Amino acid sequence: MKNFTFVIIDDNQNNALKTKAIAESFQNMHFLAMSDNYEDGLDVVLEYNPDIIFLEIDPQETESKLSLALINELHRYLSVVPKIFVTTSNDALCLEAFKYGVFDYLIHPVESKDLRKSIFRLAKELGVINSIKSTIPVSNVVSVVAKQEVLAEKTPVIIEEENVIDDILLESEESIQEVEEEAENVSDSEEIETSLLQEELTPAEVVPEKTERKSEVVLKTEIIKEKPLIICVKSYGDYRYIDAKDIAYLQADNNSTDIHLNSGEMITAFKTLKHFEGVMTYPFVRIHNSYIVNIDYVSRIHTGNSVCHIKNTTTKLPFSKSYKDNIDAIIATIASGNYLEI
Repeated sequence: MKNFTFVIIDDNQNNALKTKAIAESFQNMHFLAMSDNYEDGLDVVLEYNPDIIFLEIDPQETESKLSLALINELHRYLSVVPKIFVTTSNDALCLEAFKYGVFDYLIHPVESKDLRKSIFRLAKELGVINSIKSTIPVSNVVSVVAKQEVLAEKTPVIIEEENVIDDILLESEESIQEVEEEAENVSDSEEIETSLLQEELTPAEVVPEKTERKSEVVLKTEIIKEKPLIICVKSYGDYRYIDAKDIAYLQADNNSTDIHLNSGEMITAFKTLKHFEGVMTYPFVRIHNSYIVNIDYVSRIHTGNSVCHIKNTTTKLPFSKSYKDNIDAIIATIASGNYLEI
């Protein structure tokens, strides 16, 4: 199955998270990075060189400078520009977008049925049409029994590889039979028979068991390695390096920000929470005027009490109504993974 990598460039974090959740519901779509402005978006594309770019061209914030002009800028640096999937709430820019050679135009919120059509068209254009499967859509949380039925129906069936393996095995068996007959004609000794077998069967013709070859075909995937983010908190010549994946949440403290690690340690950085919101993307999400949370450390969300619980701690972070859309996006993102609701 052909795998596609993608990045998201969108200044609306809620829309970006929803697009990511829908795209990742397809097994052959692999997320690389996310950015919310023109400059960072250009840098993300040049760094990761994705197959697909989900691009917002009518941003909420004019400061982000997101527009179709980014496509022209990419042509300055890349001989082959990734496929552009415009994602926007403004359908009036459709004609203008296609003048820039975009591959598709998707209206927010992106729906899985529309994205599926786009992926099939892209696969057809590249000549790699295969079984493109999506997992259960985020919006349809079904019962355990229903999920099992859906997964059973979507079990991949390999036909071409199986036929090729059968042919190889048949040729191998015929070669072995011919060698054995030739060995018997020359001599009955084991030494001559072994010699002929080694002469006729080269290492390249030795074929593993059919089940092993079939398993090898199924498990062959592309491995995407993403360099982890490291944050440096600098103060008067003191450089403190923190792995972003170890940050559970960030808390505002006037003009500084307290960084809380999963180890329980707290580090103070002399930057505002607004600054961190602008430079830190997924999986960090603003849920309150005083808090940014790492989705990977959310163990429970209680919408009635408006709190998020942090894994392996007794910490409860409040979330405000103004960030309710972000909470909904977190719930949708978690549900889009290896997920079972009971």
